Amino acid sequence: MTDTAHETPTGQQPLFGGAFDDDAFDDLDAALGAEPPHPINWNLLTADQAEVEWIELNRWVNWLRRTYGLPASVIPPLWHRHSELVWELSALHLHWLSAYDPDQHGSAPFGWHRDFADARNRLHDWVATIGTRLDRDRPTRQTAWPGEPAANSIDDAVIDDRDADFVQFVLDDLAARREAEALIAPDRLP
Repeated sequence: MTDTAHETPTGQQPLFGGAFDDDAFDDLDAALGAEPPHPINWNLLTADQAEVEWIELNRWVNWLRRTYGLPASVIPPLWHRHSELVWELSALHLHWLSAYDPDQHGSAPFGWHRDFADARNRLHDWVATIGTRLDRDRPTRQTAWPGEPAANSIDDAVIDDRDADFVQFVLDDLAARREAEALIAPDRLP
């Protein structure tokens, strides 16, 4: 089911509507994107742009973890809940897209694999710091600086269905972006 009220910039219908089937992410043989690779600034994306980027990144992360047999200590199931992992994986995805572009030099994939080794170490460090695990998650701990209020205590939450959590997380993100867009340009929304 698609939502015709919100079209993506490329004219495609958004993939999130009233109902959503996360199994669409499992078609790993499908092309990963129609646009040329470009850096993603998650802070500046519109809701429609974010929708496409979330789906593409999720599909690619699923491919990456399966292809390279990566454990949850490198890419945890709930990576999408942690901005530090989203930014790192998004950058790694862009690097991969660029390295495997048909117009790229033949040695570019070797550069990607070298950088992937570095990224795996950073991801492992992030995951250890964050405290997210295979079967539970908690928000990233924040350190209060002098003069700031003390950080709230953080409890682990058990997430039984990763795919449902991802869908709800993205829907919430898109709703927040649409709300912000409405404040900026209320006349542009349907």
